[in-house]
Amino acid sequence: MRAGDRSLEDAILDLLDRRAPGASVCPSDVARAIERSPGEGWRELMEPVRRAAARLAAEGRVEITQHGTPVDPAGARGPIRIRRTP
Repeated sequence: MRAGDRSLEDAILDLLDRRAPGASVCPSDVARAIERSPGEGWRELMEPVRRAAARLAAEGRVEITQHGTPVDPAGARGPIRIRRTP
């Protein structure tokens, strides 16, 4: 695992810790929290954040949802949300 991978995972977990129990975050929330410079640079982080979320899901630390329903990250297409595993 690269150093950047761990920081993405930490950023996901940190944002979830700041939310109410059961709340979720969008990968773009995480990307924007990491990329604080003005502009659209956060968009380049979207796929890395999704991959980091998938790793956390594989560890059982979070779950990936679409329309509030847990989904397999490998098959998820389109918008997703990330939340702590209940």
